[in-house]
Amino acid sequence: MVGEEMDYIKVGKIINTHGIKGEVKVFPLTDNLERFDDLKKAYLGEKKIKVELENVKYHKGLVIIKFKEYNNINEILSFKDYFIYVDEEERIVLPENHFFIYDILGCQVFDSMGKNIGIVEDVIQASSNDVYVIKDEKNNKEYLIPAVRQFFLEINIKEKKIIIDPIEGMIE
Repeated sequence: MVGEEMDYIKVGKIINTHGIKGEVKVFPLTDNLERFDDLKKAYLGEKKIKVELENVKYHKGLVIIKFKEYNNINEILSFKDYFIYVDEEERIVLPENHFFIYDILGCQVFDSMGKNIGIVEDVIQASSNDVYVIKDEKNNKEYLIPAVRQFFLEINIKEKKIIIDPIEGMIE
């Protein structure tokens, strides 16, 4: 990847220190809390300071992380409010036809005839399945499309393009 910036993905935000031995409390930015269990290295803040994870534990929906490089509360105080990033190769590989919300957001949505329907502006996480909120700027409308396979012909994350086949009445 010469000359190419690595893609970093936010997985958490350091919200405080924990104890005096250099641990931090992290608010997870991922549905899958256990994803921290397999993490070996991460990057802190805008400068992407590389760190190795020495220990991970969970407490009340938060993640407590100890980085190998830091053993004292004073060394990590400045990291409060820093985001924790992973690089592309550390990202979780999803099963086929599963996507990260941040990949879906901003995708252009078309119907099977090539008509532009709008842009995915939000993803509502419902219990049965996610619902994509599609904003049609031109007509100032919003459509809610359940993320169910029968409505989706193609999702192309690289091109930020989604082709749907909505049932009658879904898009008016």
